[in-house]
Amino acid sequence: MKKHIFTLSSISLFTISLFTVLSGCSKKAAVSEERLKEVVIYTYDSFCSDWGPGNALAQKFTEKTGLKLTLVDCGDGVQILSRAVLEKKNVQADVILGLDNNLAQKAEDSDILEPYKPAGIEAIPEQLTASLGKSNLLTPFDFAPFAMIFDTASGIQPPHKLNDLAKPEYAKKIILMNPRTSTPGLGFAAWTYSVFGDDYKDFWKALKPNILTMAPNWSAGYGLFTNGEAPLVCSYTTSAAYHYEYDKTDRYQALIFTDGHVMQVEGAGLAKNAPNKEGGKLFLDFLISEEAQNELPLTQWMIPANKNVQPPKSFLDGTPVPGKILDYDVKKVNEIIEDIMSILSE
Repeated sequence: MKKHIFTLSSISLFTISLFTVLSGCSKKAAVSEERLKEVVIYTYDSFCSDWGPGNALAQKFTEKTGLKLTLVDCGDGVQILSRAVLEKKNVQADVILGLDNNLAQKAEDSDILEPYKPAGIEAIPEQLTASLGKSNLLTPFDFAPFAMIFDTASGIQPPHKLNDLAKPEYAKKIILMNPRTSTPGLGFAAWTYSVFGDDYKDFWKALKPNILTMAPNWSAGYGLFTNGEAPLVCSYTTSAAYHYEYDKTDRYQALIFTDGHVMQVEGAGLAKNAPNKEGGKLFLDFLISEEAQNELPLTQWMIPANKNVQPPKSFLDGTPVPGKILDYDVKKVNEIIEDIMSILSE
């Protein structure tokens, strides 16, 4: 059994709870010495999981800085944002990790982050940093195009473009994630808008009979897929590399669609009024370092943001490259979510 050196949200976070009580006073209480030896990260479930990057990053960060790293599982990216907004006047996290290019503007508007330009930021391509805004509120740490993952053992023919997913042969054969709670769910909504524009409602109406479920987060949805509940799931082009590396199979394929794909860029930012601001800065510096970025391909299954990090051959061999990456209006995508959910609830 792996020995954890950080605490997950399932474990009572005594120091955070203590801070919550103290900060409820009329005057802001001083941060304890013990809390200044700890860096609290709000993130999502797969990042914290035993197979995710959390264990390795926590160990390396502690060895490097002497600070304890506490990862708090908030569910998925949209839920991370919601929790941070709810706690804005009673900040408990030092770093918010897992907000992506579809949530960056909402995060800025919510005033939950403080600008910080980490050491080594020059190793992150400008295109990635620009996708998360120009105010240095979020720093990219990984990215990947969204894709439909297909089980080739299912006995059905794979779709070749987004509109194919609405065909009758895929009835109850598609697993998606809820765009209200999940960044992959929000990413799929963005994908439909980038392809169909204002005709997105017609697509979703046609797609509705083919959706087996809208999972609350990526982990739940992909778990259903690997358990054989449906042959198609929304994930990333890099997800196929996981099966290629660990399952030694090409059974699960990332499909490259002729009409293009949309990209997710994940970021991390310093929480505004963070209890341990200096510790949070140290973590952001560390997160984009080559040492940390080298951990991501075979644990996070995303492409490292640091351009100096070369993913292993097995990762590259198992990851197809889309011929076209699509642009879209992020603000518009966030506006259409309720329309989509209304269609699905009819």
